[in-house]
Amino acid sequence: MSNENEVQLDKGNNPKVRVERKEGEPTSAFKGASWAALTVGVAAYLIGLFNAAMELNEKGYYFAVLVFGLYSAVSLQKAVRDKEEGIPVTSIYYGISWFALIVSISLMAIGLYNAGSIVLSEKGFYGMSFVLSVFAAITVQKNIRDTQRAKERD
Repeated sequence: MSNENEVQLDKGNNPKVRVERKEGEPTSAFKGASWAALTVGVAAYLIGLFNAAMELNEKGYYFAVLVFGLYSAVSLQKAVRDKEEGIPVTSIYYGISWFALIVSISLMAIGLYNAGSIVLSEKGFYGMSFVLSVFAAITVQKNIRDTQRAKERD
């Protein structure tokens, strides 16, 4: 049963190829869901930003906060994972990674709180798509790293 590609019959007697995952590798469904969440979150945020009735400098602010948030979340996830796996991480980099994520979330919250031209439902939309995007960026990076690690073991 440890054959890498096994042919199984489903209830309709149609052959189905089963590909076994390597130990520690995320499932294809989890990888797909993570990428879908990242795509949906970022696309929704950007479409909302494109269609928003705000000045270009405001749009630039919210775009920069999204990019900063995505980068800082991935950077922090990498630093945490490196420390967990015994890979050296300097305290300053680890601290800056935490600081950057906290600043990006704070900038989003402060920006939305002070945005007088945005209705409450739109503020919620931006907040939720931002949180979805940041979380999905972390899971995508984790999946990539876990998949790479599983391939290196073999």
